[in-house]
Amino acid sequence: MRVVEIRGRGICPLNIEVGDLFHSDREVGAVCHWAAHTLLPFTTALRFGGNVPWEPEPGLARICCPDPDNSVVFEVRRLVDHG
Repeated sequence: MRVVEIRGRGICPLNIEVGDLFHSDREVGAVCHWAAHTLLPFTTALRFGGNVPWEPEPGLARICCPDPDNSVVFEVRRLVDHG
């Protein structure tokens, strides 16, 4: 997961910044509970081969946390393990 934008005032109360990277399996606890619960259905779908039909490419999901003042936008990509 990569932070691609922070809307509103552009600051996250947890000091998450644009460009921060998180491995969805191991580091989702580094984001707030609002974001973690919003991300979970998408990361689960991608993990098991699903796709988000409105995204421009397979294996991609763009998700926004529900903070109405400082919405953090995450880009989640399914990574293929080649080994």
